[in-house]
Amino acid sequence: MKRTAKAVWKGSGTEGSGELTTQSGAFTDQPYSLKLRFENEEGKKGTNPEELIAAAHAGCYAMALSVELGKAGYTADTLDTDAKVSLEKDGEGWAVTKSELILNATVPDISDDEFDKIANGAKEGCPISKLLSCEITLDYTLN
Repeated sequence: MKRTAKAVWKGSGTEGSGELTTQSGAFTDQPYSLKLRFENEEGKKGTNPEELIAAAHAGCYAMALSVELGKAGYTADTLDTDAKVSLEKDGEGWAVTKSELILNATVPDISDDEFDKIANGAKEGCPISKLLSCEITLDYTLN
């Protein structure tokens, strides 16, 4: 299985801008730029690579956790997952240094210990976690 996306960039690195398009059509010609990446340009819609990584990690983790809970005989009512990806200066360049997963889970009839084991196992087994070479943390609340 292969999934694709396309980036088209025009202009210089600092003043230029680009558009991102996904294979699925979830977004087409989505704007991105240096200002959207580093300045959260007010009133301008668009995205940046770290935001897309955060969305991918949150979505992948929630899906992986749901699958692992199912294997153990549980079904979540809700797995509300946020991901915060940190981009920091690294020498002359930049590096993604951390992805923080924050989960608010409602899973009926599961013990705290069982949930902790499954939740952390899903964090390690999530394909996007495996892709990232940075610190990955998980903070959760189980309802």
